Amino acid sequence: MADSNSTYVPQYVPPNQLRYTRACMVCSIVMTSANFRKDGCPNCPFLDLKGSPEVIEACTSSMYEGSMFIAEPKKSWLAKWQRIDNFVPGMYAIKVSGSLPEDMKQLMEDEGHVYIPRDGSAQELD
Repeated sequence: MADSNSTYVPQYVPPNQLRYTRACMVCSIVMTSANFRKDGCPNCPFLDLKGSPEVIEACTSSMYEGSMFIAEPKKSWLAKWQRIDNFVPGMYAIKVSGSLPEDMKQLMEDEGHVYIPRDGSAQELD
């Protein structure tokens, strides 16, 4: 999903801005609403979140449990366990509440992406 050749710099979220954070329902990256609106999701460009408040509202959630900062996703056992080892470095939610809209699930399937729910309801893919 994320371009391994990109030079993405993780967004720092100051503690007083944490109430404005949302987590992507596809990759679970945590960013402020303003950052999603300005830059879109760095792992999920196919969602086309940039500049679209309606899509941001539908594809991200302000309700998430726990957070972790992954500095080197390729080397992190936690990133592998959470299935985010192919994503950009950044802050990620452990679980994201909510359900991705059916039209977005279909879009992902049409583009060859596998949707793994981030709310803990996914069955093991082994």
